[in-house]
Amino acid sequence: MRTKEITRHGATTVPIIDRRPVPGEEVMMMHSAIARAAAPARRPVSPSALVTSVARRWRSARDHGLPVQARLYALLSPRHWEMMTPAFDSLMALCESALSRPFATGTGRDLSRDEAMLIGLLDGSVPQEDCIDCPTGTARALDSAIRSTRIMMVLVMSGPVGTQP
Repeated sequence: MRTKEITRHGATTVPIIDRRPVPGEEVMMMHSAIARAAAPARRPVSPSALVTSVARRWRSARDHGLPVQARLYALLSPRHWEMMTPAFDSLMALCESALSRPFATGTGRDLSRDEAMLIGLLDGSVPQEDCIDCPTGTARALDSAIRSTRIMMVLVMSGPVGTQP
């Protein structure tokens, strides 16, 4: 560390402390570097398992009169995927509207036909026209929700798990 004095515009001389290191001088830090904690190792989640979990949580919340988005948020937030909450809520509501009946869910490893259809709609293996017969406006809204959910899943699930702020 060195000091020097400067005079500006005829003012009094002011001592200035120059904290830049001098060659050969040891640099000392006031604080130690903070190492970022490693994210806990988590088992990867397949998109179809995620869709099944979301559909079942959504259906359960609706059946019990609970706030759907709060329940989906609780499911998705541990992996920092809460950003998908509104997309899934919209998709499920539009899917149920297009079906003109409540969305059916399975139990355990057994998928319902509706769950298998939803997974197929999202992964593109099942064309919407082949599985849901609904009015044009509803079909367009559902198609938009499917596309939005696909985009959200790719954006959110493709990043390293647990590293988003």
